[in-house]
Amino acid sequence: MLAAGGEMPELDCLFCRIVAGGVPAKTVYEDDQALAFEDINPQAPTHLLIIPKRHLPGLAEAAPADAPMVGYLQLLAARLARERRLEQGYRTVLNVGPHAGQSVFHLHLHLLGGRPMAWPPG
Repeated sequence: MLAAGGEMPELDCLFCRIVAGGVPAKTVYEDDQALAFEDINPQAPTHLLIIPKRHLPGLAEAAPADAPMVGYLQLLAARLARERRLEQGYRTVLNVGPHAGQSVFHLHLHLLGGRPMAWPPG
């Protein structure tokens, strides 16, 4: 199966395998650019992962041409937060690199909400 844009998915990437349908996920949203699904280890009542369908290892590897996609992920997070009635607030997080907690090297945005958040995080 081809990834978005006709590219071959990164077969060693968990999230590319989810996009390709080879690994199950509890999908809550999908369109031609992005996929959103429940985190398997939720840290809040709402904890979604929002990923681009096109493989990009992370924010550090993004180029200026990727700005519309990164912005789209944030706007999709806001839409999903509204749909889940997170009026009291929510957090979006992009972990960049292993020291920040990134464990899957496919860009993904965490949407967390449904409980008070502490600052500073982690």
